[in-house]
Amino acid sequence: MILKGISGPVSEQDSTTREKNMGNRPLSLKKIISGGQTGADRAGLDVAIKLGLLHGGWVPKGRKAEDGMVPSCYQVKETNSFKYRDRTQLNVLDSDGTVIFSRGPLKGGSKLTEDFCIAHQKPYIHIDFDTMTKEEAKTLFTNWIEENSISVLNVAGPRESEDKDIYQMVKDFLLEALV
Repeated sequence: MILKGISGPVSEQDSTTREKNMGNRPLSLKKIISGGQTGADRAGLDVAIKLGLLHGGWVPKGRKAEDGMVPSCYQVKETNSFKYRDRTQLNVLDSDGTVIFSRGPLKGGSKLTEDFCIAHQKPYIHIDFDTMTKEEAKTLFTNWIEENSISVLNVAGPRESEDKDIYQMVKDFLLEALV
């Protein structure tokens, strides 16, 4: 199990829908945000919608994504820049904490996300599917949310072109961990 990815102190939607879908979800979690990219980002937004949570986040100008445009079904805001790094930093700043998913060491935009979390002293957790069991990861993740009072969660990780299976892995993980 990898623990180095933990940082920070570790110790307008219908509320009826939200309460109905709460299950065993950590009580502090109210909203999921992401940069809207294919892969891990979209999995986070789709889980928020499925569970009746608020969702959003910052995306590049023009809703830029590797598959064209971030679909209009996502309630995200555009930055004034086409650069992915700008929306990455805004999502770190606008969240209470960030979960970064990977299969192996962080690289590219995922590593940049970690760097922004460290620079801005924001809590984050790195869930590496290659180094921990699903049960270990779920326990670590849900405890981290509660211990850090995460209300707005930023979801980050590889885009689909970098890891064709990451969308489904993140979606399944979040649905299991948050229900």
